[in-house]
Amino acid sequence: MEVRRVRTDEHQEAGRVTADAYREHVSKEWEDDWRGYLLEIADIAGRAGIATVLVAVEDDRVLGTATVEYDTPISKGEPPLAPHDARLRMVGVDPATRGRGVGQALLDAAIEDARDNGRTRMVLNTTNAMVAAQRLYERNGFIREEDFTFENGFGMRTYARDL
Repeated sequence: MEVRRVRTDEHQEAGRVTADAYREHVSKEWEDDWRGYLLEIADIAGRAGIATVLVAVEDDRVLGTATVEYDTPISKGEPPLAPHDARLRMVGVDPATRGRGVGQALLDAAIEDARDNGRTRMVLNTTNAMVAAQRLYERNGFIREEDFTFENGFGMRTYARDL
């Protein structure tokens, strides 16, 4: 498995894989909001110019993706970042390839990218339903911080760690 920046010819497949990874977390209560968010998640081309989009690839197949924000928030309503922070976003692993270390490889590459960009801290938000993601972050030294709630009332768990 190789983890690297996404190529233009991989945008569509990377977007599909990421959206598929999130689809299982769509709840009835937030279905309308999630519908729009799944489109945002799938829009790799839309964020590749303002953030680092990483892909885990094996045999020319995208296994998962992760996005690292630096100065420009991808989503409306996200809290601003401090100058020394990077924000991990939209980590998604193809459901068919889970349990193979893809998420860990993407997280490691995202941390390395943040360090290479002079950042000393990484923050992220995840939902209560994303238990496997929470375990990954906690295993890697991320600590809970004050949770974040969007204007529409959708709550996010917030984690951070020094790099």
